[in-house]
Amino acid sequence: MAETVTLSGKTSPGLLASLDPLLREWLPRQRWFAGKGRPVTGFSLVAATELLPVGARLGLYHLLVRAEQGAGPGDCYQLLIGVRQALPPRLAPALIGHVTQGPLAGRTVFDALYDTRPAEVLLEAMRTRARIGGLRCERDPEQEIRSGLVPRRLTGEQSNSSVVYGDTFILKLLRRVVPGVNPDLELPLALAREGCPRVPAPTAWMEAHLEGEPYVLAVLQPYVQGAADGWELALRELAKGEDFAAEARALGRATAEVHGALARALPTATLGHAQIQPMVDGMAVRLDAAAQAVPALRPYAPALRTAFTALSDLAAEGHTWTAQRVHGDLHLGQVLRAASGEWSLIDFEGEPARPLAERRMPQPAVRDVAGMLRSFDYAAHSADPPAPGWAHACRGAYCSGYAEVAGVDPRTDPVLLRAYETDKAVYEVVYEARHRPDWLPVPLSAIHRLAAPDLP
Repeated sequence: MAETVTLSGKTSPGLLASLDPLLREWLPRQRWFAGKGRPVTGFSLVAATELLPVGARLGLYHLLVRAEQGAGPGDCYQLLIGVRQALPPRLAPALIGHVTQGPLAGRTVFDALYDTRPAEVLLEAMRTRARIGGLRCERDPEQEIRSGLVPRRLTGEQSNSSVVYGDTFILKLLRRVVPGVNPDLELPLALAREGCPRVPAPTAWMEAHLEGEPYVLAVLQPYVQGAADGWELALRELAKGEDFAAEARALGRATAEVHGALARALPTATLGHAQIQPMVDGMAVRLDAAAQAVPALRPYAPALRTAFTALSDLAAEGHTWTAQRVHGDLHLGQVLRAASGEWSLIDFEGEPARPLAERRMPQPAVRDVAGMLRSFDYAAHSADPPAPGWAHACRGAYCSGYAEVAGVDPRTDPVLLRAYETDKAVYEVVYEARHRPDWLPVPLSAIHRLAAPDLP
């Protein structure tokens, strides 16, 4: 990057008040906004940092803003606000609005990740381990970060935003941020120390330290060149009528390798009845809440509950399970297949809606297995026409591949596997009802299967 980065850290009084009416309209429309369905009642500023002077042709603010939605403190979101006199046509999709009052009156503000220059500023800050206001950048000194890499924003994003730099690095910018040790950085660092090649080692990251708590804001990792997203790859194979079993088997082996490395790198625990019962209670509570929120789920709730009581009964008989740190939200969209055919696992954030402490707890590794099995089912039922036989073959191949490395086939513990699959499917029902109603039949088809009386 030839241009010098200006990093002042200063902010303007009245900034949030001037943005407030625009953010109330714009923020709830974002894919990554977690509070959909509830009106935003106000904002509070957690932190603000000026990364490029707003009086220049292009200004840039980094904001941590808490969105209030009735009772409770609300969620904290990371925003990169670009400031221009007017937007060029290429940035029209990024428009937040035209400011009419306060320090930015007369200027246009937009989601800065659509613009290349702000993305360059972020990379340069990480490359130089910048300290800007409350922002702190760290990096692995063993990995080189070249300047001048051309950024491009990835589309089709889920709960966060990503930028690829010259097919060399990928930056994941967390959107809803929480205080504490974030597994999306913690686990890849632990796996790197363990020498696990299945997860790209973090190259750099950005944090904020506020009121004694760390907030992980962004993680930069090597970009797996020529890699295919597991979800897109599966859908392509489905569309061609191709078998995916060999890929699923290799993916099972990769998952087991990551689980093995995590078990070596971080503490494990033994779960008996005292630990399993609260877990089962949590699953039942989530089922009850989901049935209240989604009427289509209610007829299945009594049968689904038997999956949880069966696990509780098994624990009461003295059965125990090993728990360890896991991915926490493993599905086909969280894996990449390189041109070499090797699979990698990415995005260790866990389910963002769950509390951070829960996401960092050791859990049975079968939780990740259940997530991937659900994902095969998702892909098969997203096809036109649906292909349940395709999913069945993938599920078997994946478990067989897993057993080849782990030495234990997840299917040999059907009670635990069914409980986790059921919990995951219930989560999916709520998610789809809230965010993608057209997709609701996909998890409901699994709910129908998991509620069958002949399952353990």
